[in-house]
Amino acid sequence: MPLALVGSLLLALLLNQRVRFLGLFRTIYYMPTVIAGVAISLLWQWIFNPDLGIANYILNILHLPSLLWFQDEATVIPSFVIMSLWGLGGPMIVFLASLQGIPPELYEAAALDGSNGWYKFRYITIPMISPAILLNLVTGVIGAFQVFVQGYVITQGGPNFASEFYVLYLFNNAFQYFKFGYAASQAWILFVIILALTIALLQASRRLVYYEA
Repeated sequence: MPLALVGSLLLALLLNQRVRFLGLFRTIYYMPTVIAGVAISLLWQWIFNPDLGIANYILNILHLPSLLWFQDEATVIPSFVIMSLWGLGGPMIVFLASLQGIPPELYEAAALDGSNGWYKFRYITIPMISPAILLNLVTGVIGAFQVFVQGYVITQGGPNFASEFYVLYLFNNAFQYFKFGYAASQAWILFVIILALTIALLQASRRLVYYEA
């Protein structure tokens, strides 16, 4: 979540500049979010293939040791984290829309007062886009608890159950071991956890999120 929020915000800041072919760049960065999860999983399975993948090829060019990526208990979760950054385009669009809604007069007044770029970002940009930060944070937390397709397609919960995410474990209990009552209990527990975290974030937003109205 921290990497996704920071990465999508930085990407939105870059794509909020006035440069040539800006529409093309925005389309390119957003396109991965509309690709089906199975297709993305198969693509990253090839990228992180220990023998034929481009990731190890780049590491070897840099004279770094090859990694097993999805096939090693120590690197399987970091591999999924790197893979998740593929979907930065979704929260990036939300941040970009929020950035374009900031009145330029605020930056002009800050410049007249002698504020530099950091102060403008800290005291104007962040407060003004705080509703977008809250939205991306809540949806991101909910999505992080519901990781399923990647683990099911790429690792099936391995190696040695190191990537058996909660929803994948729930699915296996229900449709592989036929423990429907146990799986239903897991679903309710997941619902309660997500609900509690969402309420906590919304309560904290009363102090941290700025609404112009």
